[in-house]
Amino acid sequence: MNELARWQKGNEEFLAKAMTWLRLRLLRLAPPDISAASSSVAESANDAPKRHFWERLTATPAAAPLALPPPTTKNSTDAQETKAREEMNAAAAMNPPPALIMLSRSFGLTHFEQEVLLLCAAMELDTRIAALCARSQDDPSRAYPTFALAFALFDDPSWDVLSPEGPLRHWRLLEINQPGAKPLTISPLRADERIVNYIKGLNYLDDRLAPFLMPLEAADTETDLPPSQQRFVGKIVKQLQQTIPTQRLPVIQLLGPDAPSKQLIASHAAAALGLRLYRLPAEMMPPQAAELETLARLVEREIVLWPFALYLDAHELDKATPAEGQALPLQRFLARSNGVFFLDTQEIRRGVGRASLELDIAKPTRAEQQAAWTNALGAAADGSPAQLSSQFDLNLAAIQQIAQATLSETTNEGKELPQRLWQACLISTRPRLEALAQRLEPKATWDDIVLPSAEMNLLRQIAGQVSRRNKVYEEWGFAAKRTRGLSINALFAGESGTGKTMAAEVIANDLRLNLYRIDLSAVVNKYIGETEKNLRRLFDAAEDGGAILFFDEADALFGKRSEVKDSHDRYANIEINYLLQRMESYRGLAILATNMKSALDPAFMRRIRFVVEFRPHGPAERKAIWQRIFPSETRSEGLDFDRLARLTLNGGSINNVAINAAFLAAQAGTLVTMPLVLSAARTEFQKLKRPINNDDFAWDEPVEMAA
Repeated sequence: MNELARWQKGNEEFLAKAMTWLRLRLLRLAPPDISAASSSVAESANDAPKRHFWERLTATPAAAPLALPPPTTKNSTDAQETKAREEMNAAAAMNPPPALIMLSRSFGLTHFEQEVLLLCAAMELDTRIAALCARSQDDPSRAYPTFALAFALFDDPSWDVLSPEGPLRHWRLLEINQPGAKPLTISPLRADERIVNYIKGLNYLDDRLAPFLMPLEAADTETDLPPSQQRFVGKIVKQLQQTIPTQRLPVIQLLGPDAPSKQLIASHAAAALGLRLYRLPAEMMPPQAAELETLARLVEREIVLWPFALYLDAHELDKATPAEGQALPLQRFLARSNGVFFLDTQEIRRGVGRASLELDIAKPTRAEQQAAWTNALGAAADGSPAQLSSQFDLNLAAIQQIAQATLSETTNEGKELPQRLWQACLISTRPRLEALAQRLEPKATWDDIVLPSAEMNLLRQIAGQVSRRNKVYEEWGFAAKRTRGLSINALFAGESGTGKTMAAEVIANDLRLNLYRIDLSAVVNKYIGETEKNLRRLFDAAEDGGAILFFDEADALFGKRSEVKDSHDRYANIEINYLLQRMESYRGLAILATNMKSALDPAFMRRIRFVVEFRPHGPAERKAIWQRIFPSETRSEGLDFDRLARLTLNGGSINNVAINAAFLAAQAGTLVTMPLVLSAARTEFQKLKRPINNDDFAWDEPVEMAA
């Protein structure tokens, strides 16, 4: 018999002895003509072991009343009770003690409170207790325990048991049914179902908490954490173990955007403390004070009965605007409860009602990520770990998940493992960004873009710095000597249609990175502080995958700071200051595109590493664009590129003309010819409200000279 089975058997024996003693106590209060039934109602110590404990609990009383045996003397009843008490105490001496004794110690119950709880729980353990309660109270309608019955039944009663602050009522160990103006002392009492089952030896999480709590399975806690994160586990455990028993435990505030890393740290800390870990989303907390108080009491009670740590996820509260959600239920919950609580939040939360330990949780360092990739890929690692860790900033859980999924693929669609790993990393970093930005599919290559050689060299420098930043920053020590000035950013300035977006696509395509155009309508928010919050989410998400951020019409967001005349100016300047800081600390590539360079704040210009001027195209550049604009699949005939280059159009307009000409050819069922291209060009000039010279758009078919 294992230890658990041995304890369960001992717990059953203790409850059997306790029921015998309790029935004898109740018989003492019965009327004199009933007390003679003690020998038949109370089982003797010799007969008790002959019936299994659970058979006694489920025994159904006979329909007809039992015949009363001959009366016994009071001394005989006292002797039986004394013997039952001694046997119950002997059974309680087991190690570990019975569940009732453990519960009493955990919640600080007095001896009298323990006996009251036993009386209430006995209603579910022994079917004869109800009838004995009615007889003891000399009222057939009162077949239930009451405080009045307990005061008369047990020794050393205390009025403290009635107090709402007493452990029986504070921890909801008892339920009181007090209808109308009925006195509290004679109101029916009932033991909480969860408590009754615990006393029986059945321990489980209270099912009333099931809608709120979810087991948190962050990762295998046997997996070693990287040193930069393991130190947080040690700090948490040390802080909690050093807390004075009379003090409330501090709230562990895990700060930052990386929820998986925070969950992993919380899992390891809980395991080190011997606790389970459950997650409670903060937005699920009831806003009503009474319901929230009940939730707090039940959670704290369960922490004692079913030891666990609680992971409070406040991510949705961080996303909500002030008009959409409030943190008051979360703050009230923390102030009204106690336990090992991990609070997952972006920034420090004040007003939690007790001490807190704030920890800034970051992803593993680049070196630790490289080691994690090496461990996850094993023999298939090759040179991928260094490449992946230099470009992507991923947590340990993401690295393990991507590696396992990629290695288990049965088909690789002709791609080598490094390519599949790279693509998997790109896909894994997309979801967080797509809520605030539009992902562009880069298709343009270096052969598609036409710029002067100086500008082309600048674009190649930008791509080269992004691809080699890990070597310069990490291996060559620049990152160790400074925290600012490591960002790679560029300003693309020029008229609309001169190739700024295409240049961003070319760089993204060359680097095989995601390219996102920032949606200003999703970033800018009318509520104070919300724009900065959105920008923080944007930059944090972009850094995971080293995405390229493309701020089109950047002057709308990065404009000059104005003189402070009212509160709106003050907060607008705060937004710009925040942007300055994030641009300087962003480790990826940020591209600002504007056709109003003079409108940008001078402080931005000082922080820009590259400035690429996109000037209107000259004839030679326009000719090169016309020669490349039509796909090889498009059939054309007799196009005069020198003549088309004389049309003063920029690259964007040339693209529009080419597409419109192709549609005209498809509609006419012909090849793309000069008349169709010139007709489309005339339409483009009209759209741009340019002066039109009919001779520029006239086309005479060339006359073939006779041989």
